[in-house]
Amino acid sequence: MRRLWILMALLGLVIAPVQADTARDRLDHFFQEMESFQADFEQVVLTEQDEVMQATEGRVYLKRPNQFRWNYEKPYTQQIIADGQFLWTYDEDLAQATVQEMDAALGRTPVMLLSQPRPLEEDFHVEEQGEIEGMSWLALTPREAGSDFERLLIGMDEGQVRMMVLYDQFGQQTRIRFGDMDINPDIPAARFRFEPPPGVDVMHN
Repeated sequence: MRRLWILMALLGLVIAPVQADTARDRLDHFFQEMESFQADFEQVVLTEQDEVMQATEGRVYLKRPNQFRWNYEKPYTQQIIADGQFLWTYDEDLAQATVQEMDAALGRTPVMLLSQPRPLEEDFHVEEQGEIEGMSWLALTPREAGSDFERLLIGMDEGQVRMMVLYDQFGQQTRIRFGDMDINPDIPAARFRFEPPPGVDVMHN
């Protein structure tokens, strides 16, 4: 679910204008300009003791509103596809697919609030974090108690989102670094559709 929170953040951020050339200003411009997005990614999940639990990589495709495809390529093959109405998860090795309505799957996650037409500050405390690792950082902290994550950090470089770090309530963190990024590519509509291959078990949630 962590990866879906981050994808919905990319799809839905609504940001108020600011005057200074800050990380917030650059993020504002990025999301105002972005209608579609594709990039390679490297994802690492760390324990509270900073031990690596999982390391994966692949390619992600997004298109507003609420369409995405998250292709895991290493060390295993998995696809997560959203067409704006349904969310599919396909495990090729298991020959198994799960489908559910997007609202049911994501509607109660705090990041889904980001897709609503309301200022970011209504749901999050937003703080500048300065320059770290050559990037300008913003921290988003949910205002609502009991959220599924404690904080989301967004790292900007050269006007683009290069890294996102999500901290959950268990002290774990998920780091996603983007590369070979293409903003507003013409992504075919078929990229966000999924038809289970013959012989695949489909579970409806």
